[in-house]
Amino acid sequence: MSETTPRPLVFRKSSYSANSANCVEVGETAAAQSVAVRDSKTPTGHLSFAASEWQAFLVDVKSDKI
Repeated sequence: MSETTPRPLVFRKSSYSANSANCVEVGETAAAQSVAVRDSKTPTGHLSFAASEWQAFLVDVKSDKI
């Protein structure tokens, strides 16, 4: 792959999902500038968030704010 060809997104499931089809998958974009989130039941599309927004969301989840 050349430097001008974007890397394909590689999504991962949470280890808490086990083999369930009802989960959210997350993937980092090239250079970790943003995070892509998708529903495992609908893998053809995704939402994108700035890496800083995703990190703030994770901090709030881990501290039981949401």
